[in-house]
Amino acid sequence: MEFIYGLSNLRKKRKDCVATIGNFDGVHLGHQTILKQLRDASKNNNLISTVLLFEPQPMEYFRIDVAPSRLASLREKVHQFIRFNIERVVCLKFDDKLANLSASEFVDDILLDGLSAKKIIVGDDFHFAKNREGNYQYLSELSKERGFETFRTNTYEEDGVRISSTLIRNLLAKGDIEAANRYLGRYFIISGRVIHGDNRGKKLGFPTVNIKLDRYLAPVTGIFSGRIRGVDNKILDTVIYVGSKPIYNGEQTILEAHILDFDGDLYGRFLEVEFHIKLREDGHISNENEMLKQIKIDIEQTRQYFQKMKIINH
Repeated sequence: MEFIYGLSNLRKKRKDCVATIGNFDGVHLGHQTILKQLRDASKNNNLISTVLLFEPQPMEYFRIDVAPSRLASLREKVHQFIRFNIERVVCLKFDDKLANLSASEFVDDILLDGLSAKKIIVGDDFHFAKNREGNYQYLSELSKERGFETFRTNTYEEDGVRISSTLIRNLLAKGDIEAANRYLGRYFIISGRVIHGDNRGKKLGFPTVNIKLDRYLAPVTGIFSGRIRGVDNKILDTVIYVGSKPIYNGEQTILEAHILDFDGDLYGRFLEVEFHIKLREDGHISNENEMLKQIKIDIEQTRQYFQKMKIINH
């Protein structure tokens, strides 16, 4: 897959394409229907399958203080696009100039001159350009005179439920990890680089890896059972903590993971942390001794969960 940042770099590699545009936050089942449609249109029309993204996401640019937590970083999104065999991802910096483009300018400058889009696929709730004046209807009407085709993907529903990033975000916040994973079509993941922590876990007998959170807000908090990928070809059972360590008066949200039956140096590694189930909320423990007792329970519950999974899968 080809990743291109910026219109100037894109124009050097102009190839006729079928394109879709959006945040694709989480790349959930609804997004996946668009990606499959994109891939099919690419094969059937000999066009490059292209996803157009913006960084930061528009809401983060306009109001970072009220922007929702991200379900996926840019790197995590790209990983999912690779999984769906998308040929090209174009990422544009969302800034004042881009925010103030009219719908007509957006189509001409970015979609036609920049992407060389011959076919455009968008969701039924898609809006673009200044004041969100552009939408599917606008693209459909303009396509007749500009020489491209527009296709709409309807809202994706499962069991009568409209799948959206907002729905999944709310499920994660409530701790319903299993439902969120079902609508994501995979396990919810937070990935990042292992950084140095305060070594408190190691001193207490439960060493942890500390993952740098490359996002404004984490969509989950609490203690979870999950797995870690990125250590050679291993898949490691893990107890995950996301929170601010209120017992130590912490202020910044961190991600720590205690890998079961593992002893090794992972500093600097890039790891993927999979969330399977939520064990408990954070914040009700008042002292270190109580915390140590609870950690042992968390570890035992995680062992039992993955043991049960092995039995079910066999």
